[in-house]
Amino acid sequence: MNKLLHTPEGVRDIYNEEFKKRQYLEKQMLESIKAFGYENIQTPTFEFFDIFGKEIGTISAKDLYKFFDREGNTLVLRPDFTPSVARAAAKYFTKNNEVPIRLSYSGNVFLNNSNYQGRLKETTQLGAELIGDDTLDADSEIISMVCSCLSSVGLKDFKISIGHTKIFGGLVEAAGFLDDEVEELKDLILNKNFFGVEEFIDTKNLDEELRSLFGILKCFYSSPEEWKDLELKAKAYPKVYDAFVYFEKLYELLDVYGVSDYISFEMGLISQYQYYTGVVFSGYSYGSGEPIVKGGRYDRLLSNFGKDAPAIGFAVLVDQLQFAIDRQKIAIPIEKNKDVLLYTKSNRQKAIAKAKTYRDYGKVVQTIRISDMSEVEKYKEIFKDYYVEVIED
Repeated sequence: MNKLLHTPEGVRDIYNEEFKKRQYLEKQMLESIKAFGYENIQTPTFEFFDIFGKEIGTISAKDLYKFFDREGNTLVLRPDFTPSVARAAAKYFTKNNEVPIRLSYSGNVFLNNSNYQGRLKETTQLGAELIGDDTLDADSEIISMVCSCLSSVGLKDFKISIGHTKIFGGLVEAAGFLDDEVEELKDLILNKNFFGVEEFIDTKNLDEELRSLFGILKCFYSSPEEWKDLELKAKAYPKVYDAFVYFEKLYELLDVYGVSDYISFEMGLISQYQYYTGVVFSGYSYGSGEPIVKGGRYDRLLSNFGKDAPAIGFAVLVDQLQFAIDRQKIAIPIEKNKDVLLYTKSNRQKAIAKAKTYRDYGKVVQTIRISDMSEVEKYKEIFKDYYVEVIED
């Protein structure tokens, strides 16, 4: 195999129509975010290791691409935009700022996944962060903006699953589980192994009411009406009860936004990111085996960078979104606004002048020199989807 012609495992080239489709998706979603008053930010592709260290609560160190600069600093390719944006916001935006900060971004992230996982190691994310607002209004704005982004690219069949860190946190706290037990249970839930969760709970000495509440970790609900009985049981466990009350208020606001049909509540939804402190959510659509959106509230993350500020955000996983759109056969408009000028050596000056005039008027013009007029029909067939003009003497 000629390695010069191939990419490493987990990365790929994107070109021609696929690239044009991606450009369209990103443009539409960024316009949707912009409509909510968000400003673009670009953070570095690599940062100091500590930005994504264990204390921050992001990706495991073994999954980071690490390297050293000439000064001996440990650097990493960013695996996640949120800590980078939080760092930048703490440095540039939070001084004497009395209004919330709204930032959006797009770019590539890098995860050193195992080859056996079959996942890309370089992917594209696009998203937004709302910093300095700890209200329910901020949460509903972000989630409704996710729906706006997905709708803007023609996706109709999708669901945003909403959870809360207090559900899992409140249950394990009430059960008195040790740290290693919490991690074991968390791994089972992340892997959707709810039979394993049941077996785990069965081995613990819990009262019947608390044991039954652990059963909600596998449950999905469309609206608050569906969990009224559970809410009464949860009153004995304040954190869990608070999450139920929060869901009810959030649902009301999302209904005002007109996006409640896209919403479901996933009681066992947790994230591998440790920095989330409140609502968490993931977006799904058929055609992609992975989430197409991830997000949540992270009210303590900025304190790692010297600023205390609540925040919430989301990231669209553009590769997964594009897989879903392709498999659902959703039409993505691809502009074919290119003109082609064919010319021979003898009328080169005339062709260059005409192409310049067209470009001055905003047209996209490709010039192709042919050997003689006998090649005209061949090139007209090659560029049959475009306007072809032949420059003659």
